[in-house]
Amino acid sequence: MAEFGMWNSIRQYGLLSTSALLDLFEVTGERRVQLESKLRTRCETITHTLHGSAVIRDQKVMSESALQKCLSGATPQQWFELLNKRSFFWLHPNRLIRLLEGRQYRDRRHCVITVSTQKLIEVHGQRITLSPINSGSTIFKPMDRNPLTFFPISGFPFLERRQTRSIENTVVELAVGHSVPDITDVATCVEHWHGSRIIETVWERK
Repeated sequence: MAEFGMWNSIRQYGLLSTSALLDLFEVTGERRVQLESKLRTRCETITHTLHGSAVIRDQKVMSESALQKCLSGATPQQWFELLNKRSFFWLHPNRLIRLLEGRQYRDRRHCVITVSTQKLIEVHGQRITLSPINSGSTIFKPMDRNPLTFFPISGFPFLERRQTRSIENTVVELAVGHSVPDITDVATCVEHWHGSRIIETVWERK
């Protein structure tokens, strides 16, 4: 789930984590600290003389006060930085749709990129981690989290969790460290959505 209208830029530069995007746009100093190490309550636009503009999405579903209660082994700043170094994917369509229909996002259009998980793992498996929770949300009943919440694929307790959970809740997130520069090689289609409704197909693998 990316910002509406950004596919051409993503196609050119890859699917970049916040940190990778800040590197590309040469954002430094206090501006970088605000975007990478603190909670973003709104979407932020950054610009570059060569690369144009890009939108860094908000973190409205997370609050620092709630994070302090459920986080261990790291400070909130370290948690924000840890998340910002990853490119995240949902592993079940229900979670995508719930986010698209959420109060914060239902009135906006979004770019939804669908990828082949098999191809993604074949190329980037060593940089992939799996999470049993929504690591960037603290709404409702925030689940405990720490830096070890992110497992390498081989270390994820899938069979143990699957015994007591639906497939949707067994593995919640897949994250790729830093970026997916070859996003067009692993993507299957790109669509613009408004809420839970597809309004157009932007790109599709032939």
